[in-house]
Amino acid sequence: MGAAVLVVIGGAVGAPARYLLTEFFKKAAGDGFPWGTLAANLIGTSILGLIVGTAAPDSVDHLFGTGLCGALTTFSTFEKDTVTLMEDGSYAKAGVNAVGSLVIGLLCAELFYAIGRGIT
Repeated sequence: MGAAVLVVIGGAVGAPARYLLTEFFKKAAGDGFPWGTLAANLIGTSILGLIVGTAAPDSVDHLFGTGLCGALTTFSTFEKDTVTLMEDGSYAKAGVNAVGSLVIGLLCAELFYAIGRGIT
C-alpha cells in the first residue's frame, strides 16, 4: 500500500478521534479549559514517541505517525485555545495550558520513546 494511502487512512481515524475527545471533555469538564486538545496532543505525542522508539518500519510510521498522530494532534488549536484563554483574562489557565502541553508533552514523548526502545 502506498505511503499516501496509509497517511489518508491514519488521518481518517485521527481527525474524528480528536473531535470526539474534544466533545467528550467539553461534556465532562465544561468549556473552561481545553482538556480535549491537551488530551489529543498528549496521546498523539505518546504514540509517536513509541513509534520512533521502536524504529518502526516506514509503513507503520506513515499510518500511525504521519496519518493518525498528524491528524490527532494539533498545534494550531493549542495556540488558539491558549490565546482565547488569555483574551478571556484566564492567564493562569493559559499558562497551565502552554507549560503543561510542552512539558508534559516532552515527558510523554521521552517516556514512550524509552518504552519503545525497551520493546526492540
